[in-house]
Amino acid sequence: MTVKINNLVLGINEDSLATLKSKVANKLRIKESDFKSFKITKESIDARKKSEIKINYAVEIECDNEAKVIARVNSNDVKLGGDNYKADFEIGTKKLENRPIVVGMGPAGLFAGLLLAEKGYHPLIIERGEDVDSRTRTIDGFWNNRILNTESNVQFGEGGAGTFSDGKLTTRIKDHRCGYILEKLVLAGAPEEITYMGKPHIGTDILKNVVKNIREKIKEYGGEVRFSSKLEDISIRNGKISEIVVEGEHIPCDNLILATGHSARDTYEMLFSKGVSISPKPFAVGFRVEHLQHMIDENQYGKYATHPKLRAADYKLTYTSNKLSRSVYSFCMCPGGQVVASASEENTVVVNGMSNYKRDGINANSALVVSVDPSDFEGNTPLGGIAFQRRYEALAYEVGGRNYNAPVQLVKDFLNDKVSKNFGRVKPTYTPGTEFVDLKSCAPNFVVDAIKEALPVFDRKIPGYAGEDAILTGMETRTSAPVKINRNENYESVNVRGLYPTGEGAGYAGGIVSAAVDGLRVAEQIITEYSPK
Repeated sequence: MTVKINNLVLGINEDSLATLKSKVANKLRIKESDFKSFKITKESIDARKKSEIKINYAVEIECDNEAKVIARVNSNDVKLGGDNYKADFEIGTKKLENRPIVVGMGPAGLFAGLLLAEKGYHPLIIERGEDVDSRTRTIDGFWNNRILNTESNVQFGEGGAGTFSDGKLTTRIKDHRCGYILEKLVLAGAPEEITYMGKPHIGTDILKNVVKNIREKIKEYGGEVRFSSKLEDISIRNGKISEIVVEGEHIPCDNLILATGHSARDTYEMLFSKGVSISPKPFAVGFRVEHLQHMIDENQYGKYATHPKLRAADYKLTYTSNKLSRSVYSFCMCPGGQVVASASEENTVVVNGMSNYKRDGINANSALVVSVDPSDFEGNTPLGGIAFQRRYEALAYEVGGRNYNAPVQLVKDFLNDKVSKNFGRVKPTYTPGTEFVDLKSCAPNFVVDAIKEALPVFDRKIPGYAGEDAILTGMETRTSAPVKINRNENYESVNVRGLYPTGEGAGYAGGIVSAAVDGLRVAEQIITEYSPK
């Protein structure tokens, strides 16, 4: 066991490690030489007072007589550290006829496949997109030459959609598997700081190698990975999955982990046609907003904006329109990043945000989105959200010039219903290119009205947010899955045994870590029920 010490506060100019060790020794009434180990477990910036920015730490140490040390200190900030997730549980007894199959190599599929491989289940993992290196070249071809591959793009391919975003690892869930996931990412090449930073991220540039290393580890343990292999069909016999079709090949299947991501629309349609229980789900749509990063830094950090201990600042903004009964909020904020072309279907424009590890780009960008409810969809089909997304993605393509240029508008002109003519200090980062339009021509009226209502409020929180140079780029539609594939307490489809809808694409996660956690849960369910073939 360890001793965990919380709420260790340092000034921004204090020597972190030396001062921390001294504070811990004084708090525990022991000597630094008594530490058998010393590990930072949390580091977060407290910038509520811009004139006096502080850094809050938690650490864990090992020493002799840990329980006695804690009792003697008698502080709520000092307690025994908990046991970490060991992925150590009893193997099931049911016999597998066929090895488990995982569909999709985003975080849910990767971690489900990794755990199954580690435990000797030799999973087959199929991914409709390419391996991450080939995928990168294909995406560059779209961004630079407007050549879209509908099977391998920002949405599809090794690592999932998160690989070409920011590699954010923040999560609201409290699950003992989170630490295990971060440790596996570090072993695969992620920076060690992700295990303790308050808002950890990896960055697209590093994450590409991380997912590749996890894939190689899966193969080392006996798993099989196939790229450019799309799930085309499934067979159901007596209420149970029996076979899948991949690129024309019929593969017997008893247990199918479905971790497709939130953009596998053709897969949703196929499952619905087979009678798999699916429900419509709320999501959000809107635009990407860009500012100069130094403006965000100065607003968040004041005189310390360029301090070497502070990285590019982020923000989180929320607003509720009582008039429209809608939430407006920033989402997937990318400090020092770029707006990226993220379409997965021809003749559509979809935008997302991306940052590299250093987050050293000139612009900050974030989604600025409005809540969408199934009551906004036409018809009663569970797939109504897909039709809703497609409609506005297609409109963005039309008004952008029918060449994958994205429609843009300066915030000041958006608020005044004017088509912009020139960019100011903020230049758009989206490639292939942009086209000035009135964004209300490609967005739902309630989205336009709600964002117009929210922008002045956000400008009061971050002065300059609605300034004359800020840019809006459309359309941001892939915030989360538009459906939920219904499952029971054992993570199986409610009406198809052996089918395990998993992760963000199934409607059960919202980010890299929560999706990976869900993948682990599903893999555990199979492991504790079945023995390896």
